Order: sequence, then structure tokens, then C-alpha cells
Amino acid sequence: MNVGGVPLRTDPRADQAPVRLRYLGCAGFVVESRDRTLVLDPFVTRTGVLRTLTRPLRSDPDLVRRLIPKADDVLIGHAHFDHILDAPEVCRQTGARLIGSPSTCNVGRAAGLPESQLIETRGGEEIACGAARVRGVPSLHGKVALGRVPLPGQMTAPPPWPPRFYHLKCGLVLNWWMEIGGVRVVHIDSAELIADELEAVQADVLCLCAVGFERRPDYVEKAISILKPKVVVACHWDWFFSHFDAPPRLLPNLNLAAFVAEVERFGVSPWVLPLGGSLGLAA
Repeated sequence: MNVGGVPLRTDPRADQAPVRLRYLGCAGFVVESRDRTLVLDPFVTRTGVLRTLTRPLRSDPDLVRRLIPKADDVLIGHAHFDHILDAPEVCRQTGARLIGSPSTCNVGRAAGLPESQLIETRGGEEIACGAARVRGVPSLHGKVALGRVPLPGQMTAPPPWPPRFYHLKCGLVLNWWMEIGGVRVVHIDSAELIADELEAVQADVLCLCAVGFERRPDYVEKAISILKPKVVVACHWDWFFSHFDAPPRLLPNLNLAAFVAEVERFGVSPWVLPLGGSLGLAA
């Protein structure tokens, strides 16, 4: 299977690896070791353009249960609907902590999560996650909507729940650095970064947002030169209005082949996983 001329591949040995990274579509991942399961930006309840734009957004509990049966911590890069919608349901079902910006925590409150499950951060400090280590790195959202950041601003109070898509403002943007099972993973969920903030961290694996990469000069080069990953896993390349089980489609106007070529140009191995596809990682 390929999308936009790029083959989608999954690692047949992922289940035997010390750490497994599984793609949930959009910017979502599950990163799991024997001791800890971290979930990033879960958005699997994908209901089509018309329904998304015209009706309240509701998480599908059965789909969440099937795709994300286990979680200890849920990390949110920013609070747009396509990054956070299913996070409260994951936390409700698994008891995981919701970790993110003040806006992210207000989404958790709106959905009825108790304060004991909410960890607020503005980035910079290390957050204990069992055997894993986690740190939010302040960042920015790419200007992907007619040269602007879509739905900017903070949520200073819990939004309506269930929300309309426009209730879920971006909030503070965080890249995530994780060390799990001896593997360092960095997650960048929008095609923008603050180079000075990333200087203090490095990555073995970089999950890198593809959509909007051409609008941010030197984005791929900066991310790779600062973080020095061995592998880049593309994310946020798929048409996230299609049902999770439907054949994957490329986001309009995204040249995924050019993104992959850009990664290869800097000597790093690119992976484009299918939805639900996995990659095995080892220290």
C-alpha cells in the first residue's frame, strides 16, 4: 500500500522490540515499553467533514477501547479537536493521567475528569511517569490555515462538553521529549518549532508533523540538525476525516514524497506507518 507515491510499511518485528511505537493517525501515537504506556494526541473518532463541522463532537468509547486498551499517561501537544478529542475517554477508561497545557487540563475538566488525573505544565520541567521520563518543550503551531494558526488562543475555563470543533482552541503548544525503555523519542505535532527550546534535548526517534512543512523554511533541517535522530516517523499526513478503518488518504496539498525526500537528504531513515502500524525501537 502506498499514499502519495510513498509506501506505507509496518515493522514485522515490532512486537518483539523493547519499545513499540504505534501510529494512531493524525498526530497520534502509542509508545509502550514493558513498564509504561504513553499515548500522544489521541484522535481516532473520525466522523467525516460534514458531521465534524456541524455537530457536537463525541468520542466513540468502543473504538477507543479497541485501539487504545491500555494507557498510563496521555500527553497532548495542543488542544485542537484533532489532537485531544479522544484523550478524556482514554483517561476515563484506563485511569491514565492527562498531561498538557492549562487549556488541555480545562478540556479534561469539561469532560469530567477528576483533578487527580490532570497534570498541568507549561513545559520545561521533567514529569515522572513511572519508569519513563517526560518533558514538555514549549513550541508554536504552524500557520496552516491561509497563513494563520487555526483557532488560536487559550481556554481559560472548561469549554462546553461535548464541544463543537471551534470550542477547542489551540492553547499552549508543547513538543514532547520522552525517555522510555532507554529510547529517546521527541514528538512534534505541528510544523513549527522553537530552536532554542529544543537545544537541550536529543532524540533517537523523531515523530515529525508533515502537513505544513513546506510553509516553514528549514523546518525539517532544523529539527534533524538539533535533535539528531536516527529515525523520523512522519505524522499528521493523513486525511483525518476518514474513518479509522477506511483506506488511508493523503491530506490535500501535502507532498508527502517531498517530505520523505527531505528527511533522507539529511541522512536520516524515514518511516511512514499505516494507521495502526507499528515500529519496534531499542536503545
